[in-house]
Amino acid sequence: MNHIEGDNKLPGYTPRAGSSVAPLNALTPGSERTVSLEDSKGHKWFLLSVPKGRAPTSEFWPAVYAGDLVSGSVTLDILKSESPKAILVTAMTTLIGQEGQDFLVIEKVLWTPAMALPNGSIVSKLDKGHYTWPFEIALPNETEVLDRKEKKRFPLPPSFTERASPAYINYKIAAIIKRGALRVNSTLTTDFGYLPITKPELSSLMLQKACKENIPYVGPEGDPEGWHILPPVTVTGTLFGAKRGDVDFNLALAKPLDYARGSAIPLWLTFTGTDEQALDLLANHQAIHIFLKRSLATGSDATSDHAGKHTDNFFVSTMARAIFWPATDASTPGKRVLRGEVNLKKTFKQSVIFPRFSVRVSDFLSCLSGETRSPVCYLQFVIGSQYHLEVQPFEAVGFVHAPHVSGPLLTQPVNVTSFHATGIVMRSFAPPEYAEELKNFDNSVGLLENGNQRFYHHGGLGVS
Repeated sequence: MNHIEGDNKLPGYTPRAGSSVAPLNALTPGSERTVSLEDSKGHKWFLLSVPKGRAPTSEFWPAVYAGDLVSGSVTLDILKSESPKAILVTAMTTLIGQEGQDFLVIEKVLWTPAMALPNGSIVSKLDKGHYTWPFEIALPNETEVLDRKEKKRFPLPPSFTERASPAYINYKIAAIIKRGALRVNSTLTTDFGYLPITKPELSSLMLQKACKENIPYVGPEGDPEGWHILPPVTVTGTLFGAKRGDVDFNLALAKPLDYARGSAIPLWLTFTGTDEQALDLLANHQAIHIFLKRSLATGSDATSDHAGKHTDNFFVSTMARAIFWPATDASTPGKRVLRGEVNLKKTFKQSVIFPRFSVRVSDFLSCLSGETRSPVCYLQFVIGSQYHLEVQPFEAVGFVHAPHVSGPLLTQPVNVTSFHATGIVMRSFAPPEYAEELKNFDNSVGLLENGNQRFYHHGGLGVS
């Protein structure tokens, strides 16, 4: 989509109720990225400068949030007269995967022979001297793109790039000197990061109170409005090869099912049954394997029935593991209750929907009860970064699933947002010994956010 500044603006984006964002002037004055062209004697005659904006440090690329202006300046310091046809600046966004696509181009003309110079004079050519044109470009909150032969509007996606990723979304600013026929244009380009503002809705009053006062959460029985409780799952197995045991478990997640990166997903896990030995085996934190996973498919055929069968365009990543510990005074004969959480690192990518990525997401709920089934939804748009919790079969000494279970016991999609809700941070309540277990897991897996230099430049964008 080509967009000339001054056209009617696209519909505005209304962020979810949530926290305020960090101040734009977080870096010291004058902190900016400058790229230039030099002549044969090393004289810098063409320069593009862009303030670092929301970048957390001076080593990062410039960065903006939704609603910020992309600003900067274009400078010519020429030693002889020039007769360009135009000088312009362009903000562009490209999705690169199996097939590249520019889906947003905003062009702003800084000067033509018919336009006045910054000092107010009108000239047909540029004489020897120093010229500077400041610019500001407003990025739309939405853009119109082709989605399976139909034009649709989607929120502008965030920058997306990391090590081993099959695709990335790249934002650039380009300054261009346009010349006449048979003459080569001069172009300067620099990347910048873009982050939409997405936030969770407010949780229940009791959960808000726990977050603000730094006290433990009240579980689903005491705060039914604050928890999303999944249907029970029956686990059947053999104990120490001698007897059969059945245990039911319920998993609950704090509502809403949107969680800010840099926070923790509160979990509540309840086991019930008549066999106390089976309860003790399965309600052990070391036997529980619940993971946060992300699925990503790319390419023009990403929404086809065969997308998941091609290793070159379908990827599933394990991002984090849930940890659990006994809830205080909650367990009774025939019942075991564990509190838990999933740590969401600040460097996680937020959830996003946009054409030409496509993610195959596990069905809203997939329960195993004696048979293995794993339904899948095929979404006909891009989910560049979609997450779900996956409950895998239990691994306890002396317990064997019967019949054998090869797939997940339960899956539940969740969203990851870029910011916390207003005044609310879902902080970690894990006891130190269990938090250390989580640290050991992170060190052993080698997650994607330990990526390459391009990702370090864009990752996080200073969100805390």
